[in-house]
Amino acid sequence: MDKPVPVKIVNQSDNELPAYATAGAAGLDIRAFLAEPIELQPMERCLVPTGLYLEIPDGYEAQVRPRSGLAIKQGITCLNTPGTIDSDYRGELKVILINLDTQAHTIQSGDRIAQLVFQQVTRVAWQPADTLNQTDRGEGGFGHTGRQ
Repeated sequence: MDKPVPVKIVNQSDNELPAYATAGAAGLDIRAFLAEPIELQPMERCLVPTGLYLEIPDGYEAQVRPRSGLAIKQGITCLNTPGTIDSDYRGELKVILINLDTQAHTIQSGDRIAQLVFQQVTRVAWQPADTLNQTDRGEGGFGHTGRQ
């Protein structure tokens, strides 16, 4: 396993720091930090604070992703998935949640609401061109290969 990348974190919440649930987990569980519970109605979305502030190293991003258990059991997921946190952002980490269930659900402070995955980022240098190399796929887009 690679050596962990150090990331500075300020935790203004009363929750524990984000943590990996298992040794093989890719994402760190992040928790809501609320003054009062949020009742999320069906098809309603909200911005949930975490009380966390990150200093992500240059060359990395943090991706906010849904928690599968929350999605399948309660119909709660992240609306902007994956949400990207850039290395130069210093504001509070907040999560956009949406309730896709038919019933309202209450989010309490301390609830695990999403997961955070860190990825290296590669920057590109555009090379303007008049043509592109051809491939077997060509311009085939969404669903062009049919069902197997």
